[in-house]
Amino acid sequence: MSTAATYTEGRVSVGTASFRRANLALFCAGFITFITLYDVQPLLPLFSREFGVSPAVGSLPLSVATCALAIGMLIAGTVSETLGRKRVMVLSLFLTSLLAMLTFFSHGFGSLLVLRLVQGCVLAGVPSVAMAYLGEEMDARSIGAAMGLYIGGNAVGGMTGRIGSALLCDIVPWHTAMGIIGIISLLLSLVFLKSLPASTNFQRRPFQVRYLFTSLVQHLQDPGLLCLYGLAFLSMGGFVTLYNYIGFRLLAAPYNLSQSQVSLIFLVYLLGSFSSSVAGRLIHRFGRGLMVRSSLAVMLAGTLLTMAAPVPLIVAGVGIFTCGFFSAHAVASSWVGRRAKNARAQASSLYLFFYYLGSSVSGTAGGVFWVHGGWPGVAAMIGLLVVLAFVVATLLLRLPATE
Repeated sequence: MSTAATYTEGRVSVGTASFRRANLALFCAGFITFITLYDVQPLLPLFSREFGVSPAVGSLPLSVATCALAIGMLIAGTVSETLGRKRVMVLSLFLTSLLAMLTFFSHGFGSLLVLRLVQGCVLAGVPSVAMAYLGEEMDARSIGAAMGLYIGGNAVGGMTGRIGSALLCDIVPWHTAMGIIGIISLLLSLVFLKSLPASTNFQRRPFQVRYLFTSLVQHLQDPGLLCLYGLAFLSMGGFVTLYNYIGFRLLAAPYNLSQSQVSLIFLVYLLGSFSSSVAGRLIHRFGRGLMVRSSLAVMLAGTLLTMAAPVPLIVAGVGIFTCGFFSAHAVASSWVGRRAKNARAQASSLYLFFYYLGSSVSGTAGGVFWVHGGWPGVAAMIGLLVVLAFVVATLLLRLPATE
């Protein structure tokens, strides 16, 4: 196939072999990232029991990984401008797969935390770099479809990691289950390496620490971006807290569900992909302000519904909350790119930093509320986070627009 048949003005176009290869590769990248990041989430009650630690401490295998990921993403994009987009992503995917495989040999809580911490660091080389690759290599009419497939890989990987690890733990020990996930990830990393087209529009630049920090400080001085970062922190904090501790509730009396039965609640995660795409289309009709506040109201309604006793109503509440969260995330994340005047990649990296920082902080703090207040305590914490997010959104709408 000729270059002209594959590229339009040097960029990948819909319908070409390179477009299909890039989509396959980036779907695999999103899948690997989220299956290895979230495979521990349904196992948090198991860690708490096996290692004799509190629920808050038992949540650390997830929290330390997301915290390391948050910090790493602040510099991953800049590092990829020196080493190359594909090289950084390949290195990240192979390392996280190998670390997941090494978990097979981890039988202590301390070693598990160390492996998860390093895993979060290496995973930082995928999310922001993948988005940068798509922006550079796809033409204008192709980038939307490509980004959708990448996010689809994220959603499917996250759901598969959550459900798959729980189902495997009914058959094999948890460290064996995570090792199996590592092998699957390694095979998919090979697919990524072979499938992703080389960058043709990438321009290498030397790593400059001064440029990195200057752009970050500039974005932190914009009140509008600060509000969006606050939305990311608060909404993601509530989302992860709900999913971290709903398992503790359903495994305990009076429900006494099995690990695999509880894991099926993660199927409602698929609703998030649907709701985020719908929210993206409705932004132009109703405006970002109305959409983000409506999404937060849906999250609050879902939180209240989880207070009901029947399992179907609990699941419905989780589903409603999930739809609201993904809608709010879709609106807020796209708002960052519109709000930032320059260095948009760094602005998006900061958004993801606060997004995963909220996951780490609130995801662990929720354990304290669970111990002292049960599910009503956890729901109260989530409700408070959502209400604070609504206040931040209201403050954002009172600021002058920059677009």
